[in-house]
Amino acid sequence: MQLVVARIGRAHGIKGEVTVEVRTDEPELRLAPGAVLFTDPAPTGPLTIETGRVHSGRLLLRFEGVRDRNAAEALRNTLLIAEVDPEELPEEEGEYYDHQLMDLDVVTVDGAEVGRITEISHLPSQDLFIVERPDGSEVMIPFVESIVAEIDLEEQRAVIDPPPGLIDDRAEVAGTRDPAGEES
Repeated sequence: MQLVVARIGRAHGIKGEVTVEVRTDEPELRLAPGAVLFTDPAPTGPLTIETGRVHSGRLLLRFEGVRDRNAAEALRNTLLIAEVDPEELPEEEGEYYDHQLMDLDVVTVDGAEVGRITEISHLPSQDLFIVERPDGSEVMIPFVESIVAEIDLEEQRAVIDPPPGLIDDRAEVAGTRDPAGEES
């Protein structure tokens, strides 16, 4: 199975290094020197990582055969793709690869059907499950411990404990105001 692990950014310096937007929780494993990565677009690769270092909070990589700024700049916006065994699990407990979560059935803790995960959106603050409901509508569910109670890969389901208003329109009213503007 192939997973996108990074996107190449702009060239850095004159000796062929590039900045990289990391898209994996395991960069030390997937983006290590010697790693051979497929690319999108495919004719650009495969690329073999020669060196890697962190500079000013950004990962810089140099690939075998890329020796100058022009060659590095030609790689800009190329996706780096690692070949991963579909049975492989992330090292940390409670972490999952996107392909493991796709198409899981989503149910509430009391067994009510919510839908099926069709997409995982990776945002800076948290990840979101995009869940297609039986009626074809979509709902976004934050992938956080307080809401996602269990991921059961054997049963192919995600069990959630949603707060009021997340998956329905029955939001809980925290307080009310009378016409004079005073809290009741």
